Amino acid sequence: MIMKKFNVYWDERGITPLPMYYRTLLKQVIRAGVDNGCEISLSFVSADEIRQLNNQYRQKNASTDVLSFPADSSGIITGDIVICPEIAIAQASEYGHSVDREMAFLTAHGLLHLMGYDHSNPEEETAMIDAQNAILEKVGISR
Repeated sequence: MIMKKFNVYWDERGITPLPMYYRTLLKQVIRAGVDNGCEISLSFVSADEIRQLNNQYRQKNASTDVLSFPADSSGIITGDIVICPEIAIAQASEYGHSVDREMAFLTAHGLLHLMGYDHSNPEEETAMIDAQNAILEKVGISR
């Protein structure tokens, strides 16, 4: 039996630490979406820091909920996912679901970007939404 490489590095710089169960939940989300292993950095930052990253790498001077930075990989998914919990909390309230669901959704969304998914046209967006829903369903998260 070949073991898949599955490494998720956790970084909560500059924010109030998240509840410990998020480590388990979000690792479950990543594991549900990964077939061939991964090496992912999962970072949680303030609205100001994610705005700076969005400006630096996407030339959009606005805060956002999640950013993904794929790395060159050799058969496994590699890269960085950066999430802003402050925005996730606001969006959960706006969308009428739990913060847990929103954090899981953003993690799945970021993971799919690392896997090459995009949502720049309706067909790609539909495929990405279906993949996000499948991942969340695997870990028992619904709206």
